[in-house]
Amino acid sequence: MLPLYFGPPSRRLFGAFHEGSPGRAQSLGVLLCNPFGQEAIRTHRLYRVLAGRLAQGGVHVLRFDYFGTGDSAGDDAAADLDSWQQDILIAQQELQRLSGASEFTWMGARLGAAAAIRAAQQVDAPVPHLVAWDPIVNGPSYAELLRHKHVDALEISYSLPDPNWRQQLQKEPASFRDEAIGVAISPAMRRQLAALQERTLAIPPSTDAFVIADPADRAVRGWADAQRAGGARIEDMALPQSLEWTSDDSLNAALVPAQAVQQLLLAIDR
Repeated sequence: MLPLYFGPPSRRLFGAFHEGSPGRAQSLGVLLCNPFGQEAIRTHRLYRVLAGRLAQGGVHVLRFDYFGTGDSAGDDAAADLDSWQQDILIAQQELQRLSGASEFTWMGARLGAAAAIRAAQQVDAPVPHLVAWDPIVNGPSYAELLRHKHVDALEISYSLPDPNWRQQLQKEPASFRDEAIGVAISPAMRRQLAALQERTLAIPPSTDAFVIADPADRAVRGWADAQRAGGARIEDMALPQSLEWTSDDSLNAALVPAQAVQQLLLAIDR
């Protein structure tokens, strides 16, 4: 693994490049796109395990942190979805430079999947393969989930929770929107989540996509069906277990389910 910084001086991004094992001829490069906040913390180990497994099979992999997240430059209050899309394009250029690969797959989880889909609409050369793991397809619903999870975390953190928190949550829609379990949500991010809807999240016609999600997730299934009806090339893959992305009982716990890793490997390296 090669740790490195890349990108323009005003927007330095941290990444970790896993060079594919020379034992197998492979021209595939994989870009792993993080989810948001606590979900990114919980999937850090899974991404590392996934990258290692892919590299053992000869696949070149780049993991990276968006600006304002992880070990990249910037403050979390500066992070927003539009900027994430630009960071993905910058990371793609770096992956191409480091790997010399001729084919690429982008894999994103949750809000990272939405950012990857939106970035794929802007990339000059088509991304031939995209894997979306439990993608966020409805921003307002996700923002509301983060509000509730933030209050849940506050109640766990304090031995004597304030009953006013729950009252604010129910009666004041603008409350608890600036932070989600220790991570700032910028005004730009709030606006972009409010505008993120199923109809605005489109798989490019030239891209083959895998959507990995819980079969019971009606929002994702409805979005995927609508995309297919519009001509998008999407395959579904169901996980045998449902994942708790933002768990109140296991904050900061690593998320590395073996079955999820295996399914992701199958979807990424076809």
